[in-house]
Amino acid sequence: MDSQADWRPTADHHTLQRRAAMLAAAREFFGQLNVMEVDTPLLCASSVTDPHIESIAVTQGTAAYWLRTSPEYHMKRLLAAGSGDIFQIGKAFRAGETGNRHQPEFTMIEWYRHDFGLEQMIAETCQLIMSLSAHCESSIQDYERISYRDVFFNTIKLDPFNASTAELKSFCLASKQTGCDEALAKSLGSYRSGWLDLIAGTVIYPALSDGKLWVIDNYPADQAMLARLDPEDSAIAERFEVFLNGLELANGFHELNDAKEQYQRFDTDRRHRKTANLPDMTIDSRLISALESGMPDCSGVAVGLDRVMMAAGNYTRISETMSFPPTG
Repeated sequence: MDSQADWRPTADHHTLQRRAAMLAAAREFFGQLNVMEVDTPLLCASSVTDPHIESIAVTQGTAAYWLRTSPEYHMKRLLAAGSGDIFQIGKAFRAGETGNRHQPEFTMIEWYRHDFGLEQMIAETCQLIMSLSAHCESSIQDYERISYRDVFFNTIKLDPFNASTAELKSFCLASKQTGCDEALAKSLGSYRSGWLDLIAGTVIYPALSDGKLWVIDNYPADQAMLARLDPEDSAIAERFEVFLNGLELANGFHELNDAKEQYQRFDTDRRHRKTANLPDMTIDSRLISALESGMPDCSGVAVGLDRVMMAAGNYTRISETMSFPPTG
């Protein structure tokens, strides 16, 4: 037995009180909106195909499961079954995400609103984040919106909709900020969306400062993930993300409810995983069946509670916002 092992929590008592207040505030926020709280499994039969997300496998005897990367798929099945507006506060898990801003286990607030367009969902998301920040040192009072195209052009003078994959690769190899070397370049290959993500994560998003929320919207279609495409311009996805001082806090969509298109996107993900020598992930057939049954028109968003605490509470490490990080 190691009697010198550090058993103490990484969050101090004041932080634990703050976290409790923020959790209570989130539940009060949705209670006032008459959005129902739900609870879905942490252990899942399927996981996500997204090449940027590494799932954590769990085995029990001969059975294989996955820890959920978000509650999204199960919540969409509830929506398709007629649940109405719903929210959930719970744990999510992603492998390979450890550092000052990442932990493999974290707390996510996710919710879905019927007949909400992106404008309404953006406003409600920022309202929640600002109400949570009221319990921290840096209470946020305002947000500003900018399109994906404009934030790229303003920062690096590249148009992310029209720049070729070769141009994106050339920028990454020339920029010290991206940390791109030949090995990374080889793994990304001709995966244009991967190059955009690399530039955004290392150069674009860190430049969003000023102590206010920044909302980026109008993402390119190849960055749609599970969002619909704009019916008036199929080059644009109805997706947004929210940042505070360069830290991503939220990711939201006007949700895609076309089963055929969603299946095709998942299949494309699998091809990209194969090109990048990543493990194959089977498509969640239950989600596709739920979409086929007729998921209602809605928008949804996920907010990282620990990240809101970190950014608004002036913590230097995300583990400081948690009672115990997964490694402790």
